[in-house]
Amino acid sequence: MKSVQISLQMASQVKTFVSIVQKYSYDIDLRSDRYVVDAKSILGIFSLDLTKPLSVEIHSENCDDLLTELKQFEK
Repeated sequence: MKSVQISLQMASQVKTFVSIVQKYSYDIDLRSDRYVVDAKSILGIFSLDLTKPLSVEIHSENCDDLLTELKQFEK
């Protein structure tokens, strides 16, 4: 599993993020404090506190393409 910190502060960023992660077949979670949601769920993401940094947890070791795409959201 790999993890990266990101920030999603606008609805357009959430929409872009979800469209990126939906392209990948492995599980991807978003963690905010003690809450964890499926990163492919736009409703789940909006249930988190988006004013704080989020941790993306990628359940795959072969995810360099995804990490490259997520650089635009890194904090």
